[in-house]
Amino acid sequence: MEIKTTEELNHEIKAATDIEDYLRQNRENMLTQNLSQHLEKLLAQKGLNRAQVIRGSLLDRTYAYQIFSGEKSPSRDKLLALAFGLGLTDEETQKMLKISYNRELYVRDARDALILFALQHRKTILEVNESLYDHGFAVLGSSY
Repeated sequence: MEIKTTEELNHEIKAATDIEDYLRQNRENMLTQNLSQHLEKLLAQKGLNRAQVIRGSLLDRTYAYQIFSGEKSPSRDKLLALAFGLGLTDEETQKMLKISYNRELYVRDARDALILFALQHRKTILEVNESLYDHGFAVLGSSY
């Protein structure tokens, strides 16, 4: 089955007369993984282990392991730090934010724009933090 775009799904739900039919027809297009499962899938796809990602994210080791195990529900900034540790693209980061029920990065928000730019240009968390700091924004990856 072909995965539909969000735009296609939005069009279909507007035209739907029965939510049950819509859900049944689009079961394969719904988010079904929880954050912990998604992070495990990303680790496998990227060929990384948790320790490597945690070092690259600048997160507290214990807290980060609790995120991976599903014990902690991280803030948006903690997830963004993990995105840099995982070496995610901007699209992969947006998907992770959606799965975790966090607000996606928004290009009209100056802080988000700096983070998106860093993701698109494959910057490290240290590089994005320097840019965030230089522009007077909170940095990513600090403890709790």
